[in-house]
Amino acid sequence: MGKKGKKSASKEDPNSRTVCQNRKARHNYEILDTLDCGIILAGSEVKSVRANKISIEEAFARMQDGEVWLYNCDIALYPQANTMNHQSRRPRKLLMKKAEIKKFAEQGEKSSLTLIPLSVYFTRGLVKVKLGIAKGRKLHDKREKLKSETARLDIQRAMRARNN
Repeated sequence: MGKKGKKSASKEDPNSRTVCQNRKARHNYEILDTLDCGIILAGSEVKSVRANKISIEEAFARMQDGEVWLYNCDIALYPQANTMNHQSRRPRKLLMKKAEIKKFAEQGEKSSLTLIPLSVYFTRGLVKVKLGIAKGRKLHDKREKLKSETARLDIQRAMRARNN
């Protein structure tokens, strides 16, 4: 007897599903290190995240009183949760171990780096945030990166054309 359903072939965990990505972050910032952490959400927020009604384009994380908080993350209101709904842009606490906070978040505070959410995803039914410690790029750095990317792509195309 054959298998009824095929599992999706993903690079990472087959039980994870990416909900939202911050595409501009890799253009505007140089990502030095990443860390996966949990997030505290209300029930209606989780349902909105499951429906892909979340935006992290303007979001950032900051350390406050020994805890890491996510600011400006927009989770849309869930229409079926009429009176028990959540605020769409409230600060949300990120769940990290003390050692991770000490190593990761304090590094961002001391050396004037920024904590940027790179993606939001589900792992085994839990909402996770991939947080990156980033250094801002200047305009000339962004142009230099684009030039090197296009040069690399041109070389790859030429090599493929040569091999065929």
